[in-house]
Amino acid sequence: MNCLRRLALVAIAVAILAAPALVPAADSGQLILKKGDKLAIVGDSITEQKMYSRIMETYLTVCTPELDLWTIQLGWGGETAGGFCGRMQQDLISFKPNVATFCYGMNDGGYRAYEEGIGKGYGNNMKKIVDTLKAAGAIALVGSPGCVDLETWKKPEDAEIYNQSLGKLGEIDAQIAKDAGMPFADLHTLMYDVMKKAQAAHEGGKFPVCGGDGVHPDWDGQLIMAYAFLKGLGVSGDIGTITVDMAGDAKATDGHKVLSGKNGTVELESTKYPFCFSGDAKLPNSTKSILPFLPFNQDLNRLTLVVKGVKGEKATVTWGKESKTFTKDQLAKGINLAAEFFDNPFAEAFKKVDDAVGQKQGYETFMIKEAYRTLGGLANQMKDDAEGAAAVKVIQARLTARHDALAKAAKAAFVPVKHTIAVVEGEAK
Repeated sequence: MNCLRRLALVAIAVAILAAPALVPAADSGQLILKKGDKLAIVGDSITEQKMYSRIMETYLTVCTPELDLWTIQLGWGGETAGGFCGRMQQDLISFKPNVATFCYGMNDGGYRAYEEGIGKGYGNNMKKIVDTLKAAGAIALVGSPGCVDLETWKKPEDAEIYNQSLGKLGEIDAQIAKDAGMPFADLHTLMYDVMKKAQAAHEGGKFPVCGGDGVHPDWDGQLIMAYAFLKGLGVSGDIGTITVDMAGDAKATDGHKVLSGKNGTVELESTKYPFCFSGDAKLPNSTKSILPFLPFNQDLNRLTLVVKGVKGEKATVTWGKESKTFTKDQLAKGINLAAEFFDNPFAEAFKKVDDAVGQKQGYETFMIKEAYRTLGGLANQMKDDAEGAAAVKVIQARLTARHDALAKAAKAAFVPVKHTIAVVEGEAK
């Protein structure tokens, strides 16, 4: 009776969730994703925050739409690599992923100084994960653990001790990836270096990069993590190039269609977005605030404007509501619109996609942590009950259908954006 009751409760929850969604209008150096691939983003509570995973999925949806990926996040609070081994077959392999990213080690290290036994246990579990992915014909992008914050986690000397321990676990990750012929993303070294630079620049006030609790990063640290994994996936960062001739026509690369262009003004329709940032540039809960210390725009977010035929020493570019002045040489070489114009014509459309991705990833946490756990137990109990077993399969199908609907909604939110770039001689007034 208890099993049937739980089955009924899950059925009710799925029925509610199945209602139509209200969706608002270490560098691999080589792309390891293929068109139509299934990508899983796996980790502990830092992954379950659904922040770096959301950045990644939104980026891959709007910045590399040609890949047409299927993505799922599988974060689980408090988990270790060994804990994931116990749920790997049901929660990962059953989806038949082509690529999966992993970020463990924070809990595995025990929040104390490194010991050989800790390293051995962690290494054995990470090797099991990687070997299982390899046997399934998938790629495992092995990420090292991140860091604890130098300002907000216990005392600074304690943070340094545990960061050294996490660094050791990262070295183990690197060796496992190398031995298996898999890519590796060194989140630890990157986060530590960026944290030191950012905190040195914010003297007089705390600027947590790895979170107010010292462990769970806010949007600043999460952008660092997303950067490391996107680099590890090998994305090029080329969003497109728009070339404007002050005395002639304009042209653009794939993903950007010139609707009209003459005398320094070009109207375009784009089916490829730059990544857009949000929040207060001075606060940790903003993706903008870490950009001065992280080459995200340079490496992953290049929407380049090249202007030819500027007669004077300077010219002003207007894009959306903003205008900025650049030198003739800067414009001839090319400026990165994504880095220069935060409040740009893509911001509103970008937010709609990002919101839809956030809704989908929120459902994934319920689906994996609650529904799948219950259904797994029910399936075992219903082995000899044909009617009960059939009911379990129906609910599993409904869970999958709901996930598919949310994935389609996120892609449907990604629509072409029309925008205009105007270049005039002289400085902005």
